Amino acid sequence: MGQFYSDGCSLFILYAMNCGLQSGHAPIACSVQPWHTDSMRLPVPNLDQMDAPALKQLLQEMEAERQQMRVEHEQAVAELEELRAEREQLEHEVAATEQILVRRDQMLACQQDEIRFKDTKIAQLTHEIASLRRYRFGKKGEQLSGVQGTLLEEAVDEDIAAIETELELLAGVPSVARARRQPKRRPMPEHLPRIEYHHEPDSTTCQCGCQLQRIGEDVSEKLDFIPGVLRVERHVRGKWACKKCQTLTQAPVPAHVIDKGLPSTGLLAHVLVAKYTDHLPLYRQEKIFERAGMKLSRSTLADWVGTCGVHLQPLADALRQAILAHRVVHADETPVQMLKPGTKKTHRAYLWAYAPGAFEDLRAVVYDFTEGRAGEHARAFLGDWQGSLICDDYSGYKACFTQGMTEIGCMAHARRKFFELHASNKSQLAEQALHYIGQLYEIERQAKDLPSEERRRLRQEQARPLTQALHTWMLAQRGRVPDGSATGKALDYSLKRWAALTRYLDDGQLPIDNNHIEQQIRPIAIGRNNWLFAGSLRAGKRAAAIMTLVQSAKLNGHDPYAYLKDVLTRLPTQPASRIDELLPHNWSPQTTD
Repeated sequence: MGQFYSDGCSLFILYAMNCGLQSGHAPIACSVQPWHTDSMRLPVPNLDQMDAPALKQLLQEMEAERQQMRVEHEQAVAELEELRAEREQLEHEVAATEQILVRRDQMLACQQDEIRFKDTKIAQLTHEIASLRRYRFGKKGEQLSGVQGTLLEEAVDEDIAAIETELELLAGVPSVARARRQPKRRPMPEHLPRIEYHHEPDSTTCQCGCQLQRIGEDVSEKLDFIPGVLRVERHVRGKWACKKCQTLTQAPVPAHVIDKGLPSTGLLAHVLVAKYTDHLPLYRQEKIFERAGMKLSRSTLADWVGTCGVHLQPLADALRQAILAHRVVHADETPVQMLKPGTKKTHRAYLWAYAPGAFEDLRAVVYDFTEGRAGEHARAFLGDWQGSLICDDYSGYKACFTQGMTEIGCMAHARRKFFELHASNKSQLAEQALHYIGQLYEIERQAKDLPSEERRRLRQEQARPLTQALHTWMLAQRGRVPDGSATGKALDYSLKRWAALTRYLDDGQLPIDNNHIEQQIRPIAIGRNNWLFAGSLRAGKRAAAIMTLVQSAKLNGHDPYAYLKDVLTRLPTQPASRIDELLPHNWSPQTTD
């Protein structure tokens, strides 16, 4: 029996060691140690006194305890994993909350910046409009008289209306000052023909199911102009009511550029076209309207022009972006006299013109009015654009060519130097140069309608040998004429710019000269004789924006009147994201059912 107990004890110890090793615990000394701890307060069994069934039961109990410990261990591991998952979720939520707080702070910062910008802009415009009003309604001795005074008053009135419109757009509410000074409208002359437009609800069935009954109408009148004919548009909005639930239904008032204003979009388009295309100042238009049977003051016409200028400016800005999306751009500038309110002197301002290359698919031109001719104005307009800039030899453009732009010379300017030389003294050298350049232009006439690559190939085959011969001839002639002479200056103009003058040979998209943009400058020269001057910087920029749209409409074959009338009709409801639809090269007349 003692031997059995001894064997049983050995068996128990081996079993316990085996369990400890399999479970990853310490050897037997550690595994059986809890049996001897005071904390357990359990009696220590005497293995020598236990028979086989008792040992078996003990082993079963120990195995059950080990299984229980394993289950508890697994539960603890599972709880630990849950805690880890909860911690990760909390960390994710904290990170998301921090991101939300960062975005909120960014939004608040943007809103604060926008508020500061609006406050600054409002203060600036308020100061500007106060100065204009002091001039406009101040002492007459401080103002100009005659035609110049009339034109300046028109510009000042336009500026005041434009600033008031900008203040309304910035504040988001109608200007109280503007509402107060709105004069009471006189009745439309009875002799003018009327045309009625009826606006009725889409449905005459009430929400409760009853049929609405027409109980009246609201009538508003707008003065319209069909070139040569004044007429009155009567907009009749029927009132429909439900007898059962007393619901009143009426078609909404059509949106308008000048809310509750006198003019229709047709009349506004006519005033703008007459001023900026036909070059008729407002004081002349005032007399024309009076002869047609309607007295419209210059200040009223100026209000309309100023307000329209503000609403049309985003279109001019969008057209600038469209032009700068092309890699070839023409540039030129022309002087315009500008008079500031409060002075009786003019100084030279400039109107810059930019257009896509003559062989680009976009037909457009953008004018930019500036107070001077410094090159910084061209750089400000072009921004970070990098492409081929076709221009004359004006030094203001030179800085652009250090910022990634490529200079393309104008052969017409080079030819003009020799033309003037030949016209003044019948120079045979100038005549020979004109003959060479004339041959280059003959090749361009042949290449005008060819695809870009075919145009480049023709230039390489025919024009390049001619330019090489012309360059060699010019170098030989330059050594024979003295410095400072008219002939030397004519030769130097071409020789110093020879690389820029001949870059067009290697690119079929480049034109030979800058004549395309000079043709867009020509209408400005005609209008300049009628304007005498621009009344202010704001007036000049407004004129530039409207002339941009008018001239671009003409380039695309549109009637400027029809284009502006349709655009002014659609602008109040046109989403900003779809403003490009109203640009002249994308525009198509709105169809009515």
